[in-house]
Amino acid sequence: MIRIKEMKILPDFILDITFDDNKRVWYDVKEDMEEIPSYEDLRRINGLFDQARIDASRTCVVWNSEIDLPSDILYEYGKTAALS
Repeated sequence: MIRIKEMKILPDFILDITFDDNKRVWYDVKEDMEEIPSYEDLRRINGLFDQARIDASRTCVVWNSEIDLPSDILYEYGKTAALS
């Protein structure tokens, strides 16, 4: 299982994710908001996106009981992060 080492919330609904193998990606959640109805709450409810957290197993980013992103999806579909 792919584990998340660190997560930062960036502007414009982007997650900056670093995994245990030090791969770092930016994951744009806007596409999910367009395709998955419950994810629209991340845009509609003020401040909800900024409440993202890593679950205890470090295998998922969660917002609430209906909205989460598994680490394997983030790992596979995230774009290589810009160096900072």
